[in-house]
Amino acid sequence: MLRENATSVLVWAALMALLAATVGVSFLHLGSWNTVLNLGIAVAKTALILWFYMHFRRTRPLVRLAGAAAPLWLAILFGLALSDYFTR
Repeated sequence: MLRENATSVLVWAALMALLAATVGVSFLHLGSWNTVLNLGIAVAKTALILWFYMHFRRTRPLVRLAGAAAPLWLAILFGLALSDYFTR
């Protein structure tokens, strides 16, 4: 039980550090790199939440495959929508 609590506290601290990084990046004037950095930080936060709080590491491989397929299909959706937008 103590190990789980320590892990939860460490993950929470990492999420708070990533939150501070998001706020810090928003004050920097990096042009379009602000969006790229904030999206990278958001992906890291999402990975921490999935892996530790949603117990994604203890699931069956088929569930992991379905979880990995969701962002892939979302990327395909955005890619097709953007290709339609840019060709008009």
